[in-house]
Amino acid sequence: MPLPDPIIEVLAVFRPLFTAPTWRKLMTLLTGTLLAHGRRTVTAALRASGNDVAANWSTFHHVLNRARWSPLAVSRQLLLLIVETFVPAGADVDLVIDETLERRWGCKIRKRRHYRDSALSSRERSVSSLGLRGTRDGSGRHAALDARSAGLCLFFVCWRRPRK
Repeated sequence: MPLPDPIIEVLAVFRPLFTAPTWRKLMTLLTGTLLAHGRRTVTAALRASGNDVAANWSTFHHVLNRARWSPLAVSRQLLLLIVETFVPAGADVDLVIDETLERRWGCKIRKRRHYRDSALSSRERSVSSLGLRGTRDGSGRHAALDARSAGLCLFFVCWRRPRK
């Protein structure tokens, strides 16, 4: 099942950032992700898009970990698209950089350490959690009619202080 034309028009700006085989697999995964119920995994996306009998499932997993594309370039293009679409000319855009702890586990995650967990800690009690520490970078927009701000996370960069 192909994606509708309005969605293809929006995604066309990302096309030059991917190779042709990766782009075809990405469109299949995106279609399946939009149709899937429950968890949004590669397997669920393949089942929802009708590729549950395909023999090359592992190549779809390679889109995320082996294919040649730059998440940073995709994030940059996404930011430009969001600013172009939603921000009036001459208006200010707040770039939000937030240090965060991403709780991850598994034998293949190498930079996982115990870090202070600000979500679970208080002034009286310090809690540490296993995970990756990094910065979440995004764009923020303060709504004129609301006291709250809305933000969109564009990418996550993992970092670690060098050991002394």
